[in-house]
Amino acid sequence: MSDLFAPEGGWVVRILDLSGGAEAGPDGHVVEEIGGFPTLMQANAFARRYVRDSVERCRQGGMSAREVLDSWFAFGEDALVVAAGDAAWRSATELHDFAALAAPEEERDWRALDPRRDPDTGPEA
Repeated sequence: MSDLFAPEGGWVVRILDLSGGAEAGPDGHVVEEIGGFPTLMQANAFARRYVRDSVERCRQGGMSAREVLDSWFAFGEDALVVAAGDAAWRSATELHDFAALAAPEEERDWRALDPRRDPDTGPEA
C-alpha cells in the first residue's frame, strides 16, 4: 500500500469480541467499527494499543504468558484495520510478547488516538 493517507471518510478499525461463541465468525464477533483515522499509521497505532489494553484487562496476578493468552482468546477483543492489506498491523505479530510482559500505561492508551474523542474535552483542553 503506497498511500498512507486515508481513503474518503478515513481508515476504519474493526473491534472483534473473541468471546462471541458459536454465532461469531471465525475471527470473532464484530463489536464496532471506528472510522475517521486520517492516516494508516494512526489507525495501526490505535489497533495496537486497543489490543494491548485488552490483553492487560485479561491478565491477573501470577498468570503465566500462556494463561494470559488463553484468557485473551476466551474474553478479549482483537482489532484490525479494514482494507489495509499487508500494511495493517496484526495482533498475531506481537501477541506472545504482549502476554509475556505487562504493558506500561502509555502503551495501552488507545483513547488518546480515538478520532471520536472531542478535542475540546481531551487532556490538552
